Amino acid sequence: MKKDLYSVIKSPYLTEKVSALMGESNQYAFKVDINATKLQIKKAVESYFSVNVEDVNVIKIKGKAKRSRYRIKKRSDWKKAYVRLAEGQTIEVSSE
Repeated sequence: MKKDLYSVIKSPYLTEKVSALMGESNQYAFKVDINATKLQIKKAVESYFSVNVEDVNVIKIKGKAKRSRYRIKKRSDWKKAYVRLAEGQTIEVSSE
């Protein structure tokens, strides 16, 4: 399935763990499209941020069940991608 590269990456994902990974192993995390492949994520990051990607690891996260007044609803499943950049390259990310 061919995807537009700009629709693959949804937003940066910033936590304390990711901040530590940015400093020690040059890894960044992004929320990505649930159907995106590792190759699509790599190409999207390389074209959008003009960097060289060495490795991509992905995790599918199941949506949590949340109770409403009369029934149980489920949040959507989503995918997180950890992207490791080449030595000496950085990405300027913010939570927006």
